[in-house]
Amino acid sequence: MWSTFKGVVILIALLGACRAVPRDGYGPGKQDWGFVEVRNGAHMFWWLYYTTADVLEFTERPLVIWLQGGPGASSMYGNFEELGPLTLEGEPRNHTWVKDYNVLFIDNPVGTGFSYVENTTLLTKDNAQIADDLLTFIKEFYKLNPEFTTTPLHIYAESYGGKMAPEFAWVLDKAIKNGELDIELASVGIVAPWVSPIDSVLSWGEFLLNMGFVDTKGYREIQAAAIQTEHTLNEGKYEDATWQWGRTEGVIIEQTLGIDFYNVLFAQDFTSTKSRLAMFAKDMKQATLDSALRLATEDRDQMLEDLMRGPVATALQLPAESVYNAQGNAVFQSMAGDFMKPAMHVVELLLNSTNLEVAVITGQLDLIVATAGNVVWLEKLQWTGRNGYLAAPRNGIGPQGTLEGYEKSFGNLHMYWALRAGHMVPADNPVLMDYILKKHVVFPEN
Repeated sequence: MWSTFKGVVILIALLGACRAVPRDGYGPGKQDWGFVEVRNGAHMFWWLYYTTADVLEFTERPLVIWLQGGPGASSMYGNFEELGPLTLEGEPRNHTWVKDYNVLFIDNPVGTGFSYVENTTLLTKDNAQIADDLLTFIKEFYKLNPEFTTTPLHIYAESYGGKMAPEFAWVLDKAIKNGELDIELASVGIVAPWVSPIDSVLSWGEFLLNMGFVDTKGYREIQAAAIQTEHTLNEGKYEDATWQWGRTEGVIIEQTLGIDFYNVLFAQDFTSTKSRLAMFAKDMKQATLDSALRLATEDRDQMLEDLMRGPVATALQLPAESVYNAQGNAVFQSMAGDFMKPAMHVVELLLNSTNLEVAVITGQLDLIVATAGNVVWLEKLQWTGRNGYLAAPRNGIGPQGTLEGYEKSFGNLHMYWALRAGHMVPADNPVLMDYILKKHVVFPEN
C-alpha cells in the first residue's frame, strides 16, 4: 500500500510547502487544490473554485463547502454532475454555483476520491472521527487561505454527506467559540440527508406502492425486509443492520425490476436487472458496496473515473492513476458499523445551541432518502422551536413563475420540498436550489 502512494506523499510535501494562490487548473476560472494531512498517514484532497462573479475581490462572495455521500463517494461527482463549472462532458454548466460563490470540494472521508490513507487502519470508523478530520482540515485550509477568514462560510452536503455536515458544523462551531478559529460559520444545507436512515428505509414500501411500482404483495415483501432492518438496528447490531439495508435494496430491485434509487422516473436498462439480482444473490455485501457508491449509471460512473484519472489528474499534476477511487469500498466497509446509526441528536444540538441556519432539502422523486422519511424525522426533533415548526405554514416556491417546490420554516430550521427532483436536487431542479442558496448564502448585491 505504501509504495502505491509514495509519489503522492512526495507531491503533498511540495504542495504543503507553499501558500495557496489562484491558478489555472482544469476548466475555466481560477482554482487551487492540494492535500492536508489530517492525521499521520491520512491525506485529504481539496479543490477550490474561486467565484467568477463580477466582483473586485473574490472574498466579496461567501465560501461554500460541498461534501458528497457514500460514505466513499467522491465530491467530484457533485463537481461534474451537479454544480461545478463544467459538466462531465466538458460543457459549461449554466447553473454552476461558482458564478455566485467560491466553492470548495472536499474528498471526504479520507480514502474517498483523491483522498487516501497510507494504511487502511487509518480509515474512519464513525461520524465523530469524520468531523474531527474535517475540523483539522479546515484549520489548515485557513492557514493556507487566510483571506477567506473575512467571508462567511457555509457547509452544503448531500446524502451521507448530509449526516457528516451537521457534526462537522457542530465541532467547527465549538472551535470558533473556543477561539481556535476566527471565522464566521453561517449555515448548513443538507440535500437528501441520511440523518435518520431507518425512517428512510421504512418509507420505501409505501412510497413504491403509492407510485405504482409495486403491488400489495411487493409492498409486503419490501416492508418485511425493512422491518427486519429496524429490528437488527434496535438490537444494537449496527453492522448487520447495514447489510440488512442492502438486502432490503435487493428486494426492491427484485420487486420493481430495477428501479433507479436516486430518481424513480429515470429510465433503467431492463436487461441489467437480472445481473444486479444475481450479484445480490451471489455476494450481498459486495452488491451493497456497489449500490452505496454507485451514484449514476455504470457508464457515467466510469466516465467520471476516467476523467479524474486522466485529464484532471494531468491538469492538476496529480499521480492519480493508482489513487482516485482506489479505497472507496474500503471506506464504506470501515463505516459499516456507523452507517445505519441516526444523527438526529446532532441536528438538535445545532438548533438548540447555535445560531446556524439549517436547511433540509428533499426531492419528491428520491427513493433512497425518500421525502416521507425526511418529514418523519424532522417532526420528531426535540428542540425549542418544535411546536412552532409543526404549526408553521407550508408555502409554495416559484421564483420564475412555475411552482418549483414548497418551504416550511420556523426559527433557524428550514425544510424544502423539491418538485421534479430526485436525490441530486442541484442538478434536477437548479431553479429551486438557486432560490435556497440566495436565501441562506447571502451576499451583497452590486
